Amino acid sequence: QLQLVESGGGLVQAGGSLRLSCVASGRTFGRYTMGWFRQAPGKEREFVAAISRSGSSTRYADSVKGRFTISRDNAKNTVYLQVNSLKPEDTAVYYCAADDTGVILSTPVTYDYWGQGTQVTVSS
Repeated sequence: QLQLVESGGGLVQAGGSLRLSCVASGRTFGRYTMGWFRQAPGKEREFVAAISRSGSSTRYADSVKGRFTISRDNAKNTVYLQVNSLKPEDTAVYYCAADDTGVILSTPVTYDYWGQGTQVTVSS
């Protein structure tokens, strides 16, 4: 079992930045590919970014490339999402998730563990 707890969300003006964090319980954090997803009201959950077990490989949704950066610290059991140049359309609940397949995937169904989410609201 892996428990994930996100933090760092909030209300920010367009153009602003936030740093989201996700802390995992357990000693096997380094075995998991980690991903960030988001879900806006009335919309499906969508992929944002993912990072490999070692942190050497990353993948981003086209909508966030160049603005968001995913990173991880395996010693701290933590994955981060630095979100810059925020837009109102980035408003959503952001979730972190863990997948043990060893492949960076963008489909929510492939991830085994999920956090409770953190709200990001961007005002115009």
